[in-house]
Amino acid sequence: MKSYDVRFWNVTVRKGRKRPYVLRWVVGGEVQTRPFTTSELAASFKSDLKKAAQRGEAFDTVTGLPESMIRAARSVSWNQHARDYVDDRWDKVSGKQRISIAETLTAVTVALIVDHPGAPAPETLRTALRRWEYNKARRDADQPAEVATALKWAAKAVVPLSDLAEFDGITAALNACARKLDGTPAAAGYYSRRRRVLYNVLKYAVQRKRLKVNPLDGLDWKPTQNDNDEEWEEVDPAAVPSPRQVGELLTAVSYAGARRGPRMVAFFACMYYAMMRPGEVASLHKSDCTLPETGWGRLMLAGSKPSVGTEWTDSGKYHDDRGLKGRNRKAKRPVAIPPILVSILRDHIDRYGVAPDGRLFRTERGGIILPSGYGRTWHRARTLALTPAEEASPLARRPYDLRHAGVSLRLNAGVPPTQVAEWAGHSVEVLLKIYAKVIAGQDRVWEGLIDDALEG
Repeated sequence: MKSYDVRFWNVTVRKGRKRPYVLRWVVGGEVQTRPFTTSELAASFKSDLKKAAQRGEAFDTVTGLPESMIRAARSVSWNQHARDYVDDRWDKVSGKQRISIAETLTAVTVALIVDHPGAPAPETLRTALRRWEYNKARRDADQPAEVATALKWAAKAVVPLSDLAEFDGITAALNACARKLDGTPAAAGYYSRRRRVLYNVLKYAVQRKRLKVNPLDGLDWKPTQNDNDEEWEEVDPAAVPSPRQVGELLTAVSYAGARRGPRMVAFFACMYYAMMRPGEVASLHKSDCTLPETGWGRLMLAGSKPSVGTEWTDSGKYHDDRGLKGRNRKAKRPVAIPPILVSILRDHIDRYGVAPDGRLFRTERGGIILPSGYGRTWHRARTLALTPAEEASPLARRPYDLRHAGVSLRLNAGVPPTQVAEWAGHSVEVLLKIYAKVIAGQDRVWEGLIDDALEG
């Protein structure tokens, strides 16, 4: 029960007690008492109570405390709440989402730390937070001495969660989400992803009754953006290889290492001709493939093995076993593949067979192909296939640019975006945003089609 009827008595002394100085006050007719070791402590506490009464705060008749003190007593630190959120979400999200959560919480926590003696090196603190504090699987494992020291320091230096209910606190958190490690403004998509994590962390605080409302709701605050102010990073047409260049690059892959190179041709071909993500290629099984002797084939994609690192998977393996991106675990995605990819896959199976579990792609020892491995192969292939000027340019700099090239090819060929989006595993909205510059460069193609239609 709350009451505004508050009266204070003088501090009394009870000799022979460990805490002899006793403050008494009355709230709604209920007498409250609290002992202190010194008269100064008793006087200070009484002063805090009187200030709360002067501010017009209601007092609780059971505890005798004003609302502000009750909230402070219930409040946990930002760091403790962040840990609780990690533990709540850990078993519900993928390895990549775990990493995203840990990286966001690390950035925000560093921004919410107040001056406190004995601060660790910034890099040590970030590593301790990201790899231990916000990693449920590793938190209780043996920690290096510098990590344990950094985490103890952070627990003392971080602000309470309640500070994020104030404008300065929540904008400090948002600013941390909007900047890269070097302090420069991050791309809009980068900020948007981190803001979503922060929003969910604060939503969890409301659910736990640690905050009354989500401080991001209705907040009018925008970050300073860099030149890329689009939420989705658009594909740079300069990075997209032409069909001829892709053919030359795939040929070069076969020469990029006598043993590894030839095994990787079909891997990269899937990224181009079937617009697959690397994790989807790694998870492709023979049973997912319809490969006729002639004509078009079909892949029925059912899963993905994204590379996330051993620290973030339940199995302790480098790859996570997930469903298709943005879909439920059992969803499948059909992809029509041209005869050239059908032929490449048939040749690959004839030459290398499949893994015991039916996977098409594996290392010579049967393991899953890692990004570091196929990245080196791709780097060598670029050197072999491209001119020095092309190699120095963005052209096909990343293996992922093959997927972009495959999507661009279909859009430029006039395949409806709805169909391309289905094959590529995008929403139409995201597809049109990411490939806006590629589509915009085809004005003459569309004009010619319209001319033909009008003349017909």
